[in-house]
Amino acid sequence: MDLNSRPLAPHPDEALPKLPTFTLTSNTAQDLGEMPEPQTANGGSVSPHLSWSGFPAETQSFFLYCFDPDAPTPAGYWHWGIVDIPANVTELEEGAGESDLHLDGAAFHLINDAGEPSYYGANPPAGDREHRYVFTVYALDVPTLELDDETTITTASFNALFHALAKASITLTFKQ
Repeated sequence: MDLNSRPLAPHPDEALPKLPTFTLTSNTAQDLGEMPEPQTANGGSVSPHLSWSGFPAETQSFFLYCFDPDAPTPAGYWHWGIVDIPANVTELEEGAGESDLHLDGAAFHLINDAGEPSYYGANPPAGDREHRYVFTVYALDVPTLELDDETTITTASFNALFHALAKASITLTFKQ
């Protein structure tokens, strides 16, 4: 089976409602750059450093995710999700995706598509085309999405859209 013959999935920022933007950066990698080895599944699934600024003053919390729209599934692949990040938290250190012990306040990880409440590194099928890993942070108008730790990242993303003030994204790429 030739996985490269399937159509390119839309970037999630193109498929969702337009929102004001703010800035998301990483000391780990540059936007549109290649995913560093430690952030891949084979390299240890170490979540990247992320920092955000310029979000609306009325922000009460943040929702963060990492999504691979290029996974050979009908719905992409969720690598990471964190809800209820307090509004005063504007940075996650490299490795914060390891466990809830690395998160401030009420923030907690959701179960990713690998079945774990943590960051799962880039792991596209060998020989497949380059995959995009979209890291997105939403600034929300509520302090909590009132979800539990069994909520899917898809459901959290759906709920976040109704409270989103603005969003910021960076995209990293990886191919095996």
